[in-house]
Amino acid sequence: MATNTKIEWTETTWNPVTGCTKISDGCTNCYAYTMAKRLHAMGNVRYKNEFNVTIHRDLIERPLTWKRPRMVFVNSMSDLFHEDIGFNTISEIFDVMREASQHTFQILTKRTKRMLELAPYLPWPDNVWQGVTVEKSKYHYRINDLRKVPAKVKFISFEPLLGPMPEINLENIEWAIAGGESGINARPVDIAWLRQVRDQCIQFDVPFFFKQWGGVRKTRERLLDNESWNQYPLCKSM
Repeated sequence: MATNTKIEWTETTWNPVTGCTKISDGCTNCYAYTMAKRLHAMGNVRYKNEFNVTIHRDLIERPLTWKRPRMVFVNSMSDLFHEDIGFNTISEIFDVMREASQHTFQILTKRTKRMLELAPYLPWPDNVWQGVTVEKSKYHYRINDLRKVPAKVKFISFEPLLGPMPEINLENIEWAIAGGESGINARPVDIAWLRQVRDQCIQFDVPFFFKQWGGVRKTRERLLDNESWNQYPLCKSM
């Protein structure tokens, strides 16, 4: 499964695996879970198992057929390091990413312990970017785990940002994304939390991409549309 996407920091999504389980605060209003339920109700055969982990073997080699280089978000509808995805499948996906060297692949996970467990046995070509989600300060350990992975580009998604982010160690991090939660049940994001992330990115000279406000915005936030959020919007490797 590969589609153009409205996600501003990528071009295409590739879902050789769909389905996941909720493991942390950011999963509460998971957009992928909601979308999978909707697609199942519409009779989409890819989601016959709803949001249970499902491997789509016919899609694993799909990027090899794409000629035009593109930014590819891997498993936007899952987590590549989910415990129900076997090592052999993950290894196959990495082999395809290595072979499809004309593309840049972006992986995002919350399961950093399994990522670390498998990292020594996987190829890490320069076109594979590894990212982690850090929605609250209690998940800062994921950044430390990320630093141990031999990916050329390491990035952090502070989305949905659900709390303050003081004292972030951004050493050896190449890119940061931040934004509020989307959807009708979106939890509010405080502008001070976003400023914390942005200002620390500037301190560490890390490119910062402000993705979205998320749910209903406060009037005082609307008055700040002209504030310089994306001073460093793109990763230096792009």
